[in-house]
Amino acid sequence: MRRIAGIVLAVLLVGGVVAAVALGRQGRQDPQGGDKGTATKTVQGVIGSEKAEFFADPTVVKALAAKGFTVKTEASGSWAMEDLDLKGYDFAFPSSQAPADALAGKYHARQPLPRPFYSPLVVVAHRNAADVLAANGLATLAGKSRGTLKMGAYLDAAAHDRTWQQLKGAARHTELTGTLYITSTDPESSNSGALYLADASYVAGGGKVAASTADIDRTAPLLHKLIAVQGAQQSSSDGPFRDFISGAGNPLVLVYESQVATLLREQHSVDDLVVLYPDTTVNSDHTVVPLTDAGRELGDLLSTDPALRKLAVQHGFRPQGDTAEFVSATADDAAYLNQKLTGVRQAPVPTSEVLHQMARRARG
Repeated sequence: MRRIAGIVLAVLLVGGVVAAVALGRQGRQDPQGGDKGTATKTVQGVIGSEKAEFFADPTVVKALAAKGFTVKTEASGSWAMEDLDLKGYDFAFPSSQAPADALAGKYHARQPLPRPFYSPLVVVAHRNAADVLAANGLATLAGKSRGTLKMGAYLDAAAHDRTWQQLKGAARHTELTGTLYITSTDPESSNSGALYLADASYVAGGGKVAASTADIDRTAPLLHKLIAVQGAQQSSSDGPFRDFISGAGNPLVLVYESQVATLLREQHSVDDLVVLYPDTTVNSDHTVVPLTDAGRELGDLLSTDPALRKLAVQHGFRPQGDTAEFVSATADDAAYLNQKLTGVRQAPVPTSEVLHQMARRARG
């Protein structure tokens, strides 16, 4: 896949809401005081693509305008943001804290950084695959649509190149063939792919956060297997998730819980879908890096405004500091979602520098 240095910033053109979310920079202040007296301050930022629908949502645009903001966004991979020239922007909004901290250091952003919401990584599985994993001690199921992936057992299977055919019960399902693996994204450009490595490294390392070259060396062969078996990888989790929902691709795919929650909000029931929460997972802490005072004001607003927090939940994100908001909003989807993350351990994430080294070693 492309190296980070070769990533070209993808500009997201949002149709239908051009009046409020548009590309280009027209200046920080509307000379007329905003659109008919509503939005009065224009801010521009670079965001992770998984938040594009949130900022494009007309209801979100309206809620921001009511608070005096017009937000213009461009989309980029979270790790690619480090190689962009963000001079003239008001904020960056990567998908986790590690790239945010790196950006904050580069641009001397004042700490603490606003972290409005987060989303744990989960594995979506087709029901046959989930049943076979459970029968072989690699997962436990809580009903037909939700369960827990045993990360230690899965990594052991990956280390030994286990195939589906070696698992009891798999022979009954012709689609379960070849090496057992989870589809993830390119860890050199994608946040979810990098966090997958952080999680695997933490579990395989006996609960130790990688902090040195020696730590990386210990788990590098396993991490390389996790990536090499996949072949070509995409730079965004949207593609593999769409393939999975359409019935194509691998039967196990790493995605953000927010993607699943958004799908369920639209459909409430998805045939053949099982959501497996790794017993040790990593949260994707969506973190605002304020580059101007206006950018910090926006980050604080996203964190504290009740209307915007509610809208974030509607897009599948978990607001920081209040589990009840997410539990209440996803009550109809509890068969799929582990609303309180019961039995799920949070793995700490290495520094940006260590994750970059880890990704390069895993990619070979």
